[in-house]
Amino acid sequence: MNAPLRIGLYAAGLAGVFAVAFAVGGVAVPEETVDNWSASDEGHDMEGDEDMETGEHGGHAVNAPRGLGIEQDGYLLGEVSAPAVPGDAGTLSFTITDPHGEPLTEYETSHEKDLHLIVVREDGTGFRHVHPELGADGAWSLPWEWDAPGGYRVFTDFVPPTGEDVTLSRTFQVDGELDATEPLAIAPTADTGDFTVSLDGDLVAGEASELTLTVSRDGEPVTELEPYLGAYGHLVALREGDLAYLHVHPEGDEPEPGATSGPDIVFAASAPTPGRYLLYLDFQVDGQVHTAQFAIEAR
Repeated sequence: MNAPLRIGLYAAGLAGVFAVAFAVGGVAVPEETVDNWSASDEGHDMEGDEDMETGEHGGHAVNAPRGLGIEQDGYLLGEVSAPAVPGDAGTLSFTITDPHGEPLTEYETSHEKDLHLIVVREDGTGFRHVHPELGADGAWSLPWEWDAPGGYRVFTDFVPPTGEDVTLSRTFQVDGELDATEPLAIAPTADTGDFTVSLDGDLVAGEASELTLTVSRDGEPVTELEPYLGAYGHLVALREGDLAYLHVHPEGDEPEPGATSGPDIVFAASAPTPGRYLLYLDFQVDGQVHTAQFAIEAR
């Protein structure tokens, strides 16, 4: 993830953030979802190491989806350790090794952090964007407790000393009886706390497009959006089904410390295939981060 914010469509990478088999911990992708994916993904190896080459789709350059494998460019995400059942307080931890098989301990700061950890359940619920601590031995960790059982995908997004963005992921199974959830409905607005966020814009497979998210409270535009991770908002986009990362960049200059903005936050996004995508917008007001969730159909 570089100075512009991604959708790896944290996406041009939410890379996205999207048939497909996994090298590890496979997510079950509905057959109808696979059938709807464009033939434009043919030729991309979605098993294990993700193909990072840029391909031509409809006359526009679009990066391949990222974050579907445990290895990229020689960097490997080790096993994820975490509590096995919901409500059991513990630690989530993992280690990333470099191309020589040694724990990676040096990272370039990107969006104000050395590593971004994204966790989401396979049905798109339970989204978390957090920042663990790096130990001297190369292990990342943070206090952790699961809210619900189910299969989860754990994404690590970072920039190693080579300067190239890397997105790795594994799945983790939390024991317990899984409650069925309805898919998130496609809607132009989403509520989070006292805030309402409106989404304007379309996703078009193989083309760059603009998404504008507008924040309001009690019907009034919010103009006190504070910088968060080097921008006024952070957008993660995942392709429904396989949860591949999309490509997304925030528009505008990086905000100055102490500056505020709003109510609009604009992102440039590109989707590799038609189908449903899940968007997660993080924004900050009065020092508190809020997350609005959307579903959108790319045509």
